[in-house]
Amino acid sequence: MTWDARLWGALLVVCGVIFLDGLDVSMVGMSLPSIGADLGVSLSSLQWVVTGYVLGYGGLLLLGGRTADLLGRRRVFLIALAVFAVVSMLSSLATNPELLIAARFVKGIAAAFTAPAALSIITTTFHEGPDRNRALSIFTTCAASGFSMGLILGGALTEVGWRWTFLMPGPVALIVLLFGLKLIPNSPRDDAAGGYDVPGAITVTGGMLSLVYAVVGAEHAGWVSLQTIGLFVLAAVLLVGFVAIELRTKHPLVRLGILRNASLRRANLAILTVFGSYVAFQLIGTMYLQNLLGWSSFQTALGFLPAGLLVATLSPNVGKIVDRIGTEKMIIVAMALFVAGYALSLRIGPESAYFSTVFPTIMLLGLGFALGFPSLNIQAVSGVPDHEQGLASGLFNTSNQVGGAVVLAIVTAVISGQTVGVTAAAGVLSAYKSGLGVVTGIAALGLLIALTGLRGLKARRAAEDAEAAELAAVQDELATEEMTPAA
Repeated sequence: MTWDARLWGALLVVCGVIFLDGLDVSMVGMSLPSIGADLGVSLSSLQWVVTGYVLGYGGLLLLGGRTADLLGRRRVFLIALAVFAVVSMLSSLATNPELLIAARFVKGIAAAFTAPAALSIITTTFHEGPDRNRALSIFTTCAASGFSMGLILGGALTEVGWRWTFLMPGPVALIVLLFGLKLIPNSPRDDAAGGYDVPGAITVTGGMLSLVYAVVGAEHAGWVSLQTIGLFVLAAVLLVGFVAIELRTKHPLVRLGILRNASLRRANLAILTVFGSYVAFQLIGTMYLQNLLGWSSFQTALGFLPAGLLVATLSPNVGKIVDRIGTEKMIIVAMALFVAGYALSLRIGPESAYFSTVFPTIMLLGLGFALGFPSLNIQAVSGVPDHEQGLASGLFNTSNQVGGAVVLAIVTAVISGQTVGVTAAAGVLSAYKSGLGVVTGIAALGLLIALTGLRGLKARRAAEDAEAAELAAVQDELATEEMTPAA
């Protein structure tokens, strides 16, 4: 397939969304300590600046993917991008943490519609195989580029004022929107596909909100308090209700049969651990470098930057490697790199030298993302028909964001529980190490999930070999019949 200028333009426009996502996440991450100091927000409350966005994003991604399939990917992409731009600029005006978190939640909702629309535009425009793998590699490269640029901009802008980090994505989104109006191909509205599963969207979002709030609130209320237990029960009831709704509704938000695809299941479970562990690590790393080592926000950005540069440099070539060896082996290698990187971070001390402790972790994580993120994107949509690409994309991105919300809440609760009333550096450092231990364990779980793909790979190869042997036997039989003279 030859890529003309218009096709390249459309690809780069939809890549602009994932660029913005990476830009936003890294810029806000760099500014968290400054936000906490300026607004007087504790760590347990501060994490809601990240979690609010993640919950809005993850909670409505499935509805966003479904809406893209029903109303047309171009229409959904452009409208949601416009909302994202406006809310980005308004969030910079927030004067208290509640308004800031609310704005982040609405912004996450907008991203929940742009992300699956963007990914499904790619997967329906480029045929499965080398072309799609190449396009998805470029897609993930743009995410890394946005993340890298966000680190630098976030660090620099926070020195001026943290509000600038919330304002910056707005004008960028408007530029992407203008190009999108010209270059995104029209996709027809599917009037025969049915309606929306609003009850499903409400129950799954409410379930995730209850789950995260239960974990975060347990620090103050207690793990066996009526509030915590009640919220966990409510989360379970809502999520079970969501499954029941999906099984019975005529037009489900998630056709549960899609989960029979083993590759899709593994990709979703793996990305949950990947993004969850990294979001928690970034928060710990930022707090450690700025609060314990006394780094500025810009110095912290430079400390994280090598990982983003590594991803941006290597990701474009991952598609070619996947074509040769498949996604399973690539993902296993990436997961092993994550585990090794997080385990090395446990060596941090009160006066650690960056290049001997933090830098090796940053490089291993960068290499892991370079190999793993494109491979997981490819695996998540392989074998899925075009009319369900929005659903598959929504599922993958939902797992991504849910992992970020839940793991961040758990790690924050662990750290906050150990730092109540603690001001000594040794006590704070011990709490950070406990959080890093949880992060390492989550990454190890991701590696175990990835290793199950080897069993599926062996089974698939055995089936292919059996099919080839059967075909060869039939061909031999036909050849024998042709050589046998008629009686």
